[in-house]
Amino acid sequence: MKRKELMEQLRGMSLEELKEQAESLRESLFRLRFRKSMGFREVVKDIRREKKVLARVLTLINELEKQKN
Repeated sequence: MKRKELMEQLRGMSLEELKEQAESLRESLFRLRFRKSMGFREVVKDIRREKKVLARVLTLINELEKQKN
């Protein structure tokens, strides 16, 4: 998915949905890191992608929480 499409999709989510998405991404990162430690070197690009998406989600969460206050 392209970055612009991803951002549009994420901006359409509520705060609770974004928090669920962040938790899901954290779990996914854990599993990818575990696979990497097992010797699967092809997951490195997946780890980078997941980390970037997680950062975007956390940024949107912070923006929404600031607007609330």
